[in-house]
Amino acid sequence: MMIVELIDGDDFRARLSALGIDLPDDADPDTSARIAAETHQAQGVEGLPETVSELMNQKDILLPAVRQAIERFLSAG
Repeated sequence: MMIVELIDGDDFRARLSALGIDLPDDADPDTSARIAAETHQAQGVEGLPETVSELMNQKDILLPAVRQAIERFLSAG
């Protein structure tokens, strides 16, 4: 039996924090994505577009709340 680790709000927040985005410890996916988008627009965040692309290519293990937050705040177009 194969066990798959899902990408949840904590994982999402950790990935964004690793890029240098300052996020509250209790930030939900929407808050994390919104702050990431605002930070990227204001000063640029190296690696953010690649991280977003990587996450969206893993839709099968991405929890719906995280996917929706990315689509709402971080999707180009």
